[in-house]
Amino acid sequence: MTAAVGSQPPPVLLTHGRVQLALHQLGDREGSPLLLLHGLGERSPREVPERVSEWSGPIWHLDFTGHGGSTVPTGGGYTAEVLMGDADTALTHLGPSTILGRGLGGYIALLIAGARPDLVRGAIIADGPGLAGGGIEPGSVVVHRFVSALRETPDPYALVELARDIRPPDYATSFARQALQYGPIDPPVTVASVHRPPWVTAVAAEFGVWEASLEDALAHYAEATVAAH
Repeated sequence: MTAAVGSQPPPVLLTHGRVQLALHQLGDREGSPLLLLHGLGERSPREVPERVSEWSGPIWHLDFTGHGGSTVPTGGGYTAEVLMGDADTALTHLGPSTILGRGLGGYIALLIAGARPDLVRGAIIADGPGLAGGGIEPGSVVVHRFVSALRETPDPYALVELARDIRPPDYATSFARQALQYGPIDPPVTVASVHRPPWVTAVAAEFGVWEASLEDALAHYAEATVAAH
């Protein structure tokens, strides 16, 4: 469900390499920003999602490369690290923000929390499409080839490549540890997902990572960011 907030302004267009990213403002309250990162194959909603409607500050939603209103590159080449660069570009524009990632967006939220701890005021990993990724086991030998490049979103290359990306648990925990050591908000990472692929299980087991409901996590970070100001 979504909460109606009237007409939304046009997206802010940000440049990441040769890609134009669409960053949508869903709410314009004063306070610390909440940045929403969508799941695999999704895009920014037109209205504030009900689950975050109580957030006290401005709410923003980023369309990843190849999704929604953002550029569809030629010939694929998607990795989670490319999307982490998307999130970094959005944070550079917004400043310090809390991040709620759904599915694939939850993995990106973890990566950017470790890579840019000075800009992340708490990262929440929530259920959604693409949460598991390709895992660390051998995948399919099938190689996908798209003859027709329709340049539409979601990009089929993104759907295939990002669904098969390898996520070793120790790689994920290295970013969690960076966030835990350098993040200014306690806890810097919260696992709110029910689904627990190996990388999520490993992150949740790290000392200092919080396991909580989405509602409790949002309430905690809303209060913590107000206190920090």
